[in-house]
Amino acid sequence: MTVSKTIADLVPDDTAVISGFSAEGAHLRRFREMGLMKGTTIKVIRFAPLGDPIEIAVRGSLLSIRGEEATLINVDMTEEAADKQSTV
Repeated sequence: MTVSKTIADLVPDDTAVISGFSAEGAHLRRFREMGLMKGTTIKVIRFAPLGDPIEIAVRGSLLSIRGEEATLINVDMTEEAADKQSTV
């Protein structure tokens, strides 16, 4: 079973798979250029001190995305990752 969230809902060390986007046009094109596509596994590395931007690992690279952009990227977490997050 999976739990659907956005990247903005994750915490450092969470790993999830991109399930879709709530974006169109320029945002969606930018995500694709950065290698963020449906089915891609991402890992949250850290948040900046004020929570924005968010650093994520994707396909061996580190990317920083704005918090606003993170809310546009839907992800599915495994039940194990969701359980870990609920204990934080």
